[in-house]
Amino acid sequence: MGQRGEDIRIRAARKEDIPTIVEIVNAYAAQDLMLPRSPKEVERTLSSWVVADADGRVVGCGALSLLSPELAEIRSLAVAPDMAGRGIGRAIVEHLVERARALHIKQVAALTLQQGFFERLGFRRVDRWALSPKIWSECVYCPKFHRCDEIAVAMDLVLPEQEETPDYVHAPVMLRMT
Repeated sequence: MGQRGEDIRIRAARKEDIPTIVEIVNAYAAQDLMLPRSPKEVERTLSSWVVADADGRVVGCGALSLLSPELAEIRSLAVAPDMAGRGIGRAIVEHLVERARALHIKQVAALTLQQGFFERLGFRRVDRWALSPKIWSECVYCPKFHRCDEIAVAMDLVLPEQEETPDYVHAPVMLRMT
């Protein structure tokens, strides 16, 4: 991922990342493309955030918010404008989906203005009312609640214990460590 030799990796957000996370998210919020986040809010939920790190520079972010034991939401997915189109948003979403799987979450959802982006990653459009833990715990307090323009999307996760075991014996797998 990346261009011109950039090494971009997704990692857990750290306290020193908060100003950059807030800057990236709030630049899109100023365009009414997502909800703003305050530094205190990001700090309070820091363990749910990941960042895309390009050679030491935070160039994207996203959070996985647990809404119920079975439902998580991807929030505040944003990529620095100068880094758009390089697969960073996709990498963040894939990382957060894997985190949800590891937590045995059954469904991951998002409210978005970029429905096509999420559909290309395996999400499907759903009725926002189907995400009732989200609606009644947070959306109801949003200033855009009665005129919400976001589209609800969701992905049902297949947990490792639900996968069928094939009838054949697996060959050894070599992993390349980078």
